[in-house]
Amino acid sequence: MDALVLRPSPDFRFLGGRGDGFLVVTRDAFAETGDPGPLVPVSARRVGVDPEMRVRELFALAVDAELVPAGAVLAPLRLRKEAEELDAIALAARAADEVLASAREWRWFGATERAMARRMYVQLLESGCEEVLDVRVSAGEHTALPAHRPTDRVINPGDALHVSVRGRWNGYCAEVARTMAVAEPPDDFDALYTVILAAQRAALGAVRQAHSAASVAAAAQTVIDDSGYGRFAATHCGRGLGLAADEPPVLSASDPTELAPGMALCLEPAVYLPDLFGARLADVALCTSSAPRLLTTPPPALPVLDR
Repeated sequence: MDALVLRPSPDFRFLGGRGDGFLVVTRDAFAETGDPGPLVPVSARRVGVDPEMRVRELFALAVDAELVPAGAVLAPLRLRKEAEELDAIALAARAADEVLASAREWRWFGATERAMARRMYVQLLESGCEEVLDVRVSAGEHTALPAHRPTDRVINPGDALHVSVRGRWNGYCAEVARTMAVAEPPDDFDALYTVILAAQRAALGAVRQAHSAASVAAAAQTVIDDSGYGRFAATHCGRGLGLAADEPPVLSASDPTELAPGMALCLEPAVYLPDLFGARLADVALCTSSAPRLLTTPPPALPVLDR
């Protein structure tokens, strides 16, 4: 590529962009500007553009060059994090972990999903979270819906309960999710949770230098398949984390990406049984030159809330 033109986005922040304009990178220039067109060399024939650029911004460039996604050169560079990036991810993971640990002490009986999600949102902001990306609370049959958004459904004794928080601290993202039961687990729910817990531990054990993303997914999927829940499993068991909450690699059977030290992963196996309940755990781990490093508190046996 002869030039890069980026707007505020993870790629923009990765290369040091700090304002709200555009970042232009060429062989001879590195500048933030409100009008990137004049900084792109007239001789440029291939210009990498930010995938988040709007159509009108692309037309405004008015360059006689092929426009291609900048991610083709930046995504491989972002896979492996520098030490300061890993420190920021570790801070984000601990903060999210602490928010969910605190939430276990709240009174859930009689509250609505929406009210508890709102309370967790506030807790995230008070923790120093710069941006709340997502808060999920689902109870009972709603835990069987992967994309469920909090509603006015009341949380009752005997409900399965899923909670997750996703936010940005110090520029970097983390997500932590926990599955619990209220007062007393539904029939067979403890068994399902045990499978998900074992699947996540298997995935963590497979996070090794030179292993592939697909091999991590296979380790988790084998546990789920052996339990008989295979056809109800999520399509992947994790993803990369960094300046964005969803980054490569994708921990799925179709991703051959080779793991290497400095990669940060969200391990999130899940099983969803239609109309009954679902279980999902999400934790942050680092690939190192030796054993993987879990940045969050290891999930326990099924937590049962007593209030």
